[in-house]
Amino acid sequence: MSAYIISICMLAGINMVAVIGLSIFTGFTGLFSLGHAAFVGIGAYISGVLTYHEYTDFYTALIAGMAGASVASLIIGIPTLRAKLRSDYFAIAILGFGEALRVILENLDITNGARGLPGIEEKTTPGVLLFSIAAALFTARSFLKSKYGSACIAAREDSIAAEMSGINLFRTRLLSLAISAAFCGLSGGLLAHYLSFIQPVMFTLVQSTQLLAAVIAGGMGSLSGPMIASFIFIALPEALRVAQMWRLAAYGLLLVLIMVYRPQGLMGYRELTDIFKIFKSKEGKK
Repeated sequence: MSAYIISICMLAGINMVAVIGLSIFTGFTGLFSLGHAAFVGIGAYISGVLTYHEYTDFYTALIAGMAGASVASLIIGIPTLRAKLRSDYFAIAILGFGEALRVILENLDITNGARGLPGIEEKTTPGVLLFSIAAALFTARSFLKSKYGSACIAAREDSIAAEMSGINLFRTRLLSLAISAAFCGLSGGLLAHYLSFIQPVMFTLVQSTQLLAAVIAGGMGSLSGPMIASFIFIALPEALRVAQMWRLAAYGLLLVLIMVYRPQGLMGYRELTDIFKIFKSKEGKK
């Protein structure tokens, strides 16, 4: 039983890394994406193929997966963001990119096609995952506190005012997309070396929707909120696995309840550290 709980926590933690990335792009930059699972898949396949064929070591493979996902984001991001596609049109464009990537992966010999790539060495340990989450969270917070992060938030709040104040919307959004894709690539690499098997059908619209739902339900202006929501969305369906027919119903009901009673998300624009500070200030007044 303990091994089963650990596996759920591991999968939830791996998903958190990708959610942190999408939070930067959707939550703090304000552009919706229905294709970030493609970047997870790119990271998974690049790192998985590199270690499977023993081209490089695990950590170098993770970095290569992150770099590959970022480059792929530039390929789709430069033409779409330069054309100033609005949020919904951009979401459709990146969705098409994700579906095209899945078809490509299913027809490449090096990826073993639709049959998937089995036998990847298990290298993602709880220690590696915890370090990856901490590093991703620290990097994301540092970026958002920098002038580039401030530009992303300004572009989200009012793109016209941001552009008039001198912010280059194209560069700001492209940088946000590249960073978010790198986090998703890291998540994919960790996933490949935890499950020791990857398949193109694992990186579809369903996973992209799950990532986006976690960002929205957790709070569009928070990092810790989407991480909490991501854990809930992974753990709840697994907890209800014994009641197979109710798993998706419970998932949908939870999302609806959050949207109805907490439309700003679980954390809204706050972080867990902000809540701790409030409690400490109240205790100090007493």
